[in-house]
Formats: sequence, C-alpha cells, structure tokens
Amino acid sequence: MDSRRKKVVITTKLMLAASALVCALLFVIILILFSGSLPLLKQESIINILFSSFWNPGKGGFGLYPIIIGTVYVTGIAMLFSVPVSILSSIYIAEYAEGRVRNIIKSFVDVLAGVPSVVYGMCAIIVLVPLVRDYMAPFLGATSTGFCILTAGMILAIMVFPIIISICVDVFRAVPNELREVSYAIGATKWETIKHVVFRAAFPIPRLSSSVFEPGTTLAAFIATNFGEMMSVPFYYSAMMLMALILILVVLIFNIIAKIIIRKSYGGGGR
Repeated sequence: MDSRRKKVVITTKLMLAASALVCALLFVIILILFSGSLPLLKQESIINILFSSFWNPGKGGFGLYPIIIGTVYVTGIAMLFSVPVSILSSIYIAEYAEGRVRNIIKSFVDVLAGVPSVVYGMCAIIVLVPLVRDYMAPFLGATSTGFCILTAGMILAIMVFPIIISICVDVFRAVPNELREVSYAIGATKWETIKHVVFRAAFPIPRLSSSVFEPGTTLAAFIATNFGEMMSVPFYYSAMMLMALILILVVLIFNIIAKIIIRKSYGGGGR
C-alpha cells in the first residue's frame, strides 16, 4: 500500500513539474520577446509605434499600424466566413447526428485540424487566388491579383473550421439535458429548443468593413517574410520582437476570454 501511495505521489509530482515547465516556457518566451523589444520601446513611444503608418527601418520608421490592421482584417474576414458555417455544423453534430454519423463527421474534422498549414496555402494559390482574381473581384467591380486580404481571410476561415466546430460542439453538448426536457415539455420544437436554449452559448462576432481586394499583411506574415533582413539596421530586431510579443499577447488574451466565456456560459454537465 505504501509503495502504491509512493508511486501516486511521484507521478503527481512529475505531472505537476511538467505542467510548471509548460507554464514557465510561456513566460520565458514572453520575457525573451519583451527584452528584445526594449531597445525600440526606449527609443519610441508605444503609441507612436502602434498607430504610425510609417515603416522605413533605414530612416528609423517602425510604424506597425498597417500590419496590425491587416491582421484585424484577415481575422475578421475569417471569422465572418467560418463562424456561421462552423456553428451550423456543430449544431448538427451535437443535436441531430446519431452516434455513428457523429463519430464519422468528427473524424473528418480531426483530419482537417491535422492538415499542415502549407497544404492549405497551396490550395489557396491553386483555387482561391484565381477565384478571387477572375470572378469575385470583377463581379464586385474591383480588380485584384488574387493575392489579397480576402483570399487570406478565406483560407484562414477554412483552417479554423475544425477548431471552432470542436469548441462549439463541446459547448452545445455541455448544456444540461434537463433544460432541453423542460423546453420540450412546454411544447417547444427541437429547433426552438436549440435556438432559445442551446444556441444561447453563441455570441456575436465583430465584423469589419473595408476593401478586401487590396494586398495586405498580418503580424505573423510580416515576421515570417522579413525576419532576417536588415538586421544591421538599428532597432529592426527590436521591432520584430515587439511584433512577436504583440502576437503572443493577443493569442493569450483571446484564449483567456474564450475560457471565461465557456465557463460562464454553461458550468453544468452535458449529455
């Protein structure tokens, strides 16, 4: 018995140490990015950096505003495309699909989640770029090369489908059965129950309106395409570190918000 208890204690401590290591890695990454950003932050005000449109490292211009706005546009378009489809799909999976059908669909969703991003990029170049260039832009009275914010938002929407579907399915299935039964008992149909009881877990997504046929860039894309260039220019490295830090903080904030929303939406058990 003592031996078994000792194994449990050791295993628990190992898991705690592993969890602490993962948390420590996040703080180390943030610390590295912050320390790398300090030279630029000491030279320029963070307000000037975030809201200036002047990017010319050779002349000391490190305005991130166009890059941040590009990130917001692409993210907004991706959410605009992905959220409605993902919510409808997750409603079917959670509320309508039978066990076997549900498992098959979830298997496909899991496969989509595991597809490397480079494959999505290839598909975007082969399919979406010509679609936007030859059909969507002319239909809306615009001209575009196809390599634009709209294309980036569309392929990002496809990439986040499995993530949103998985989260929504978990949220919908976390609704206690008692709420459904009460809804049915007062004469509500299945769709009315989903709409007024289950669907309350869904929240509105902010929409952005702009010309989406112009080329643009995002924080992640800018870092990927420019890191390593012009490193001899003063504060260029710091600007790259600051962009990476902003990206990490945004992801961290959105993860925390998502956890809070899910926790407050339905704290009870599900089906």
